[in-house]
Amino acid sequence: MSAPLPDAPLPDAPPATADAPPGAGPRAVLALARFEARRLLLTAPVLLAFAGYALWIGWRTPSSWDGHPALQDVDRAAQGPPLLVGLAVLLGASLGVLRSHRHGTEEHFGVLPLTPWRRTVAHLLSVVPAALLTAVGVAVQFGWEALKPGAVGHGSPAELAVGPLSVLLFGAAGVLSARLARSPLAAPGLVVVLLGVVALGAGPDGTDGLSWLAPSVATGASTTFPSELLGRPAAWHVLYLAGLALTVALLAVFAAGGRTRAVSAGLALSLAAAVAGGTLQARGAAPSPELTAARERATLAPEKEQTCLRRGTTTYCAFPEWEPRTATWAAVVDRVRSRTGGPAREAPLLVRQRVEARYGPYDDSAIPPAEAPHQVTVGTSWGGNRVPEFSTAVAAVFVAGSESAGAELCDGRMVTVMWLSLSWQDDPVDALRRVRVDDSLSGPATVLAPTEPLSMTAAQTKVVRELLESPPPGVAERVREHWAELTAPGVTTAHAAGLLGASAPAPDEPTEEGEACEA
Repeated sequence: MSAPLPDAPLPDAPPATADAPPGAGPRAVLALARFEARRLLLTAPVLLAFAGYALWIGWRTPSSWDGHPALQDVDRAAQGPPLLVGLAVLLGASLGVLRSHRHGTEEHFGVLPLTPWRRTVAHLLSVVPAALLTAVGVAVQFGWEALKPGAVGHGSPAELAVGPLSVLLFGAAGVLSARLARSPLAAPGLVVVLLGVVALGAGPDGTDGLSWLAPSVATGASTTFPSELLGRPAAWHVLYLAGLALTVALLAVFAAGGRTRAVSAGLALSLAAAVAGGTLQARGAAPSPELTAARERATLAPEKEQTCLRRGTTTYCAFPEWEPRTATWAAVVDRVRSRTGGPAREAPLLVRQRVEARYGPYDDSAIPPAEAPHQVTVGTSWGGNRVPEFSTAVAAVFVAGSESAGAELCDGRMVTVMWLSLSWQDDPVDALRRVRVDDSLSGPATVLAPTEPLSMTAAQTKVVRELLESPPPGVAERVREHWAELTAPGVTTAHAAGLLGASAPAPDEPTEEGEACEA
């Protein structure tokens, strides 16, 4: 019998290192990240922030933009609330990193497989679910607006990405602050600093390159612009935010001892991306010559950019994104036209969309009235007060012949204009109040329109209110029968009231210019 063979020597196991102990692989990091993410989402600041975010969406979205949003405004409006969520995530992430220090258990982590820098990676990954929840909130808000029947325009994916990226950036900043300073006051102090940075982006027009260093830049605007005229360097801003968020995250890993080649290389690349994005967005913040020319063309020669559609005797010309809204404008024009008389019932009319784009979307310069006869201006906003304002402009053109002439009306023709504009609406008296600058139902007032406002005297207000509140029988027939007299220059308010069957008021005082605009 042969002697037993000696046991083969076992291969030497790789020596365990302090930097990569057994059990310190990706699975352990992900397990800790899941635990910390759950803890983060359940902290009081984050819970309150998300609850407030959800309530804000549910409260504001149903009535925002009067049900007629332009999606190029919606994407920017979705950037503000996530900043508050990000600040709460910053506090929660910092508290999570400092938990062991507060509880006096930091020294016990030395016997665990995960090294400090890997635990830092787990804390950074724990911020991702909060950013994803924010992305869901942004998608819900934008989708809700996009599904409204009156929605027009196009949203920008880059603008929509700002909110979630801001949460990632703020969360990473919270982890970094906890790694650099173990004081519980470090995160609140950083929140104060970031509030100042956020305020930097609330500049007047977003053309200052410095303001684009903030997470969100000037989300509000005075005027809705066609998408191609906005001129916002949104894509470069996303690159800047993503690079900055990754830089802050890798700095936190580096500060916790993760000074590997991968971390160093990633830090260099992310910093380069942040610098490149920041530089390019600063250059793109100011309008380029091409954008300036496009804005001038849209302002001074909109017919070169618009598509026109004829409905009956009215032609509607709109910028491409607003073509679906022409049917809504036509419904208003048809209602007003149906109450006119004489040649106005078949007169040709041109409804042209106009915008003052030369000074950017944050300028509120008025659009001058059109000089061309039978042309009415419609703006880029709709719904709410914009409806009676537009119908007033249509009525003024039917009565006076042009917008420029309608803006100068001061005699009894204003009675006819306001009755044509408001009598068909669901609540004409409320529409009268809303179309006046001071929201009044008595006395003189300025009447809003898409271009120059009109003016009403106290006597005209009294007559119009009577015609709307308790109209005498057959007002519509009287308008058609006496159309020539009601639209004749110089007709007095008293005479117009008599023709319409309303009570005749006392004459008004002359205007400041000394003209005898009698009531």
